[in-house]
Amino acid sequence: MNRRKSRELAMKLLFESSINKKDAEEIIDDYKEQNEDYNDMDFEYIKTLLSGIQEKENILNEKIESSLTNWKLNRISKINMAILKVAVFEIFFVEEIPDKVSVNEAIELAKVYSDEKSPAFINGAIGNMINTKTL
Repeated sequence: MNRRKSRELAMKLLFESSINKKDAEEIIDDYKEQNEDYNDMDFEYIKTLLSGIQEKENILNEKIESSLTNWKLNRISKINMAILKVAVFEIFFVEEIPDKVSVNEAIELAKVYSDEKSPAFINGAIGNMINTKTL
């Protein structure tokens, strides 16, 4: 199983759920119905991420907003919010993943799925959070 691909799929499904407001199980089931090649995905981890992010959404939003300088949550694109939420959830709620891995993965996702300024924005926001890390 590939954790990087699973994290990337979780981000994509989280983005999708921000648009059509489905819960984690339903989005994963929809994905499996529409795609045949998902053998190297860790769906338990994806489900942990998606359901955890949905459950802790208010906390994650507070963490993200408090780390921003001259930005409000409603100005952040849905794709950047999905990337941030995956990383922030891992940083605060998934102990076996080092913070720097979550940060690096978020930056890599931003390079692929967002605009050219997003990797620096995401790095700065998550960096601010890690520097003041408390639950």
